[in-house]
Amino acid sequence: MNDFEGKVMDVSGGRVRRALRRRWRAVVWSLVGVLVAAAVPVGVVVWQHTYDLREERVTLRHAGRQLTGVLARPKTGPGPFGAVVFVHGDGPVNATHDTYYRPLWEAFARAGYASLSLDKPGVGGSEGDWLDQSMADRADETLAAVTWVRTLPDIDGRRVGLWGASQAGWVLPKVAARDRGLRFVIAVSPAVNWLRQGRYNLLAELRRDGASAQETAAALRRRETVLGLLRRRAPYAAYRAALGEEADMTPARWRFVTRNHTADATADLRAARGTPVLLVVAGHDVNVDVAETEAVYRRLLPPRTLRVARYPDATHSLVPHAVERSEARLTLTALFAPRRLYTAGFLADQERYARAAGKEAP
Repeated sequence: MNDFEGKVMDVSGGRVRRALRRRWRAVVWSLVGVLVAAAVPVGVVVWQHTYDLREERVTLRHAGRQLTGVLARPKTGPGPFGAVVFVHGDGPVNATHDTYYRPLWEAFARAGYASLSLDKPGVGGSEGDWLDQSMADRADETLAAVTWVRTLPDIDGRRVGLWGASQAGWVLPKVAARDRGLRFVIAVSPAVNWLRQGRYNLLAELRRDGASAQETAAALRRRETVLGLLRRRAPYAAYRAALGEEADMTPARWRFVTRNHTADATADLRAARGTPVLLVVAGHDVNVDVAETEAVYRRLLPPRTLRVARYPDATHSLVPHAVERSEARLTLTALFAPRRLYTAGFLADQERYARAAGKEAP
């Protein structure tokens, strides 16, 4: 999931989800072309994209604004169900993440959980603008979603957990530190420090793309220029003047980065000690230094509450590496076997973890 918006100047650590969104939309349009050109048996495709879920569009209010989303309950049964509240990564993500979440919702439904996922502010029917949010704002919004889902008559408020990916790594610990009643937190591909993550991502992408020593040095110099501007909280005009044609961030993105670039999860992880955490890390993650993340989580969280799941063949988005690097394989997998967009064993492991957490004493 490599995002070149901002190219090497984007030190925000925010490139970790935008590429999947753009690529997923490209896949969707590719699927339309495949169906039209090749007359693929539509019944097979429809069957593969049918999930054992009862989806309901929902609306709640937070901070005076409307937030819309999807509540996906198990296909059968009156409940009470547990609930998993989803926390998105970076970018203008809708409630289903362009359908990418549905296999996960189905896995949690098999474990007896409903899934709640909101459209980000400014996306779908949600009011506001996600680029105006700090990580603390996102935590407040998530707490509001947790509070709301606990009011539903068919939800067991004692069995509510969080699931979040990528940028959510700076949100999940904040929420867990404030809501000690959470049953669990599943953190997928999170980083710890925004700036260190950005540097790691930059260097990993340069290595992957075969950049020369001179290109790498130039990229690091541009990064230092941007960091200096961020430390001074310089206005967008100063950023544009300093970077010239290489200034790829929009004014709104610059404000978002300025507001969030000092994010660090360390203190919140300490404050959240005691909440069960499943940390998910991938072997082909060029966005996050998973070795650093795992080391910090192990240092700060009690061994009895922390589990680590490693997927050596997966990318940052938990897609098999061979699938993600091939546009044709990605398209065909999304069309004919969407559950296999996730690396082998991941969905079953998510179901088992949620099922076991639901049986533990609150």
